[in-house]
Order: sequence, then C-alpha cells, then structure tokens
Amino acid sequence: MPNLFSSDEIIKVLAKRGFVFISQRGSHAKLRKVGNPTLIVIVPANKKEIPFGTFRSILRQSHLFENDFLD
Repeated sequence: MPNLFSSDEIIKVLAKRGFVFISQRGSHAKLRKVGNPTLIVIVPANKKEIPFGTFRSILRQSHLFENDFLD
C-alpha cells in the first residue's frame, strides 16, 4: 500500500517547491508556481488522507515526483 499524504502535507511540500496559494473554492485549493503563471495545481483541502490516484494527479499537474514528497 502506498504512503498516503494529508492535504496539509501536500500543500506544505508544494510551498517549499515554489507554489503559492491563490484561492479556494469549496473544498479545493488552487496553487500557482511562482514565475510560471500557467502552472496551476488544484488540491483537495482539509483532508486527512488523499487517495493515491488523486495524489498522482497532483504530481502530474505540478511536474514533481513522488520522491519530492518523501523528503
């Protein structure tokens, strides 16, 4: 079983990698990469565990790797 991350952990790692919070609509937060206004990531907010498929989608959106979250 893969390691599941909370939405707070994911947002914290994205912030370390240069993403900033833009807005939140309902239960989804929108983050944008500093210096690249077209790179936007949508993260479900306030979740204790993000499903692995959703986590993989966040990885694709952010152009990051799973190893970036294991540090």
